[in-house]
Amino acid sequence: MGNRADEYGTDVEIYRRWLNPTIYVEAPTGAPAKLLNQLGFERHQFPTPEPVYIWHEVPAHLDSAEQLRMATRAIPSLLLAGYQVNCTPEVFDEAAYQQAVHDIRSGTSRQTTHPPGPPATSRRAAPTRRTP
Repeated sequence: MGNRADEYGTDVEIYRRWLNPTIYVEAPTGAPAKLLNQLGFERHQFPTPEPVYIWHEVPAHLDSAEQLRMATRAIPSLLLAGYQVNCTPEVFDEAAYQQAVHDIRSGTSRQTTHPPGPPATSRRAAPTRRTP
């Protein structure tokens, strides 16, 4: 069982599945997910024959608008850590992204501003958006 990050060759995929309100955050199979945990995403796993399928979700207890903001606010921290990030347009909140960038630049970020070093699979540091 793979995930979108495996399929697209990216470091992090942030998206919603069709007709599903959950926002998923996936890293490649076997990639360390410490930063995703630090950013507040909930870790889930599904036992399969090797390797175990692991993914993260934006917490379901947040209202819809806050879920979008949380997912989007994580992007600058992920980019600073050297991750290649894809976020689908229906999950991206431009105002939240700009505020997160501003907070990081001014040192007032509510998220990790000193993330661990870049992953071995990092290829570029610019967000891209892919439609499903």
